[in-house]
Amino acid sequence: MTDRPAPGTPLVFRWRKWDGAPHWEHDCVYLGSDVHGDWVGQRDGWRSARPGLDTVSEGDNVTLIPPSGEYAATLNATHPRIAIYIDVAWDLRWDAAADPDGIPSPTGIDMDLDVVRARDGRGIWIDDRDEWEEHRVQYGYPLDIVERLERVALELEVEVGAERAPYDEATAARWLAVLAALPPR
Repeated sequence: MTDRPAPGTPLVFRWRKWDGAPHWEHDCVYLGSDVHGDWVGQRDGWRSARPGLDTVSEGDNVTLIPPSGEYAATLNATHPRIAIYIDVAWDLRWDAAADPDGIPSPTGIDMDLDVVRARDGRGIWIDDRDEWEEHRVQYGYPLDIVERLERVALELEVEVGAERAPYDEATAARWLAVLAALPPR
């Protein structure tokens, strides 16, 4: 396992597109790890930005980065519309070289498919299939990766729907409590 920063260490979660173009960057903090993987947190009002859009988080959230590197699962405390948002990914890993200060930070390729559980009555679904179809042709995603990540998205949709850990309230509450216990920065 690659070195991780100490719990409470501020860091930036950096996403890119398949061609290496920058995508989302999220200010967050390392929380620790459990049997599911590593967890980072983002407080209400912390910055998230991508080219052309700079925004702040709506409520506290925690994100699971599993060892597989195939997705990042964000569980929101109070977001008005979204309870869970899972970014299907490729090459999601911890990389000290990506951070200007050499802090091991998560970085990965956003592969467009997302698994969403709404809290506003819309249910659970796989989002951005149109973008996935467009980008798999535009970027030339290898067929084995396409097939694998489509299976990952379908499996995650089932797991989220069943509310199995780590997509249950207890797991989210545990890591949100860790985030809340950290001193403000």
